[in-house]
Amino acid sequence: MPAGISGLSYSTASRSDTTDSEGRYRYFPGETLTLKVGNLELAEGVPVQPVVTPLEFFPDLRTALQIPGTTAEGLQSHRITEQQLLLDVPLINLTRFLLALNWKLNISSGEGIEIRERVITQLNVALAELDEPIDFHVPQDEFESAGNDTSPANQVLSRICFFPEGNELCEAPPTDEEIAAAPERPEDTDERDEDVEYRVDLENKRDRIMNAVRSLDDADVDDARNYLTRELDTITTRLANRYYLDDDVVEFPATDTAIKTVKVKKIGGKPELADIESVSTRSQDVVVHSFGWQSASVDYFVAGESGGESELLVNFRPDDTYRWVKKQLRVIIE
Repeated sequence: MPAGISGLSYSTASRSDTTDSEGRYRYFPGETLTLKVGNLELAEGVPVQPVVTPLEFFPDLRTALQIPGTTAEGLQSHRITEQQLLLDVPLINLTRFLLALNWKLNISSGEGIEIRERVITQLNVALAELDEPIDFHVPQDEFESAGNDTSPANQVLSRICFFPEGNELCEAPPTDEEIAAAPERPEDTDERDEDVEYRVDLENKRDRIMNAVRSLDDADVDDARNYLTRELDTITTRLANRYYLDDDVVEFPATDTAIKTVKVKKIGGKPELADIESVSTRSQDVVVHSFGWQSASVDYFVAGESGGESELLVNFRPDDTYRWVKKQLRVIIE
């Protein structure tokens, strides 16, 4: 992901390692990727890419991503498909679990998910003690609570302390018996012994420890969708920033009806496209004549009178992604 998910174990045909502090992994083109958090497998057989999102962890979602939606302008858009897929239950279950494993519970804009080695160690111990494995494909309510019992995912989270080793919040909470056996705290402060844990002290300690226990409630469905939307939008923005049109604004006299061309350019290289399309927002003024992905260009001509104008929307898909990029050219008729 753009902001990174660190601490995941990954393997390809050529190597095995852990994603670094920026969530990066190394691979050779053509390989597939297996991802785990500790001993828990998240995905396997994922085609390697410079950016891999949780949407691509699931084969059915990978297939669906190849089918774009259509905007009100009649152009193809991957964003529509992505937002529809954010309703997918296994995707949201998995994302919530990863968010809950983040060392800092709340992720600010631009921050990634940090899964520390201390968390992984506790996670693996908790996984080994489960009666049933964590299953991201179960319904959302079952993923949160299995009938009257705590769900496997919440059982694991409850056994992980997200504080440094030795912190009081990592201790077992005082039991009811220990609290009942503790002395009452004297009202007079001069009569209190600082070396004695009084009943109210143990009650407060128990509350602090219990309040520090995490569950999936700390990373709800909205948190997961907002996180995924933010990261997916960042990918699209970064992709779009690599491309531009050779003109932003052009002016032609009404008498100049010759065919004009606008080309897609790429920063630091030649654009290699898989598809392209274009529409004019005012076809009575500017008409799209033709377009071609091989030439990465759109041909158009002026058809209106002096004073008219139109936005020429150029929509294209680079050949190494399912994502579409939209650029626009303003055409003014003098």
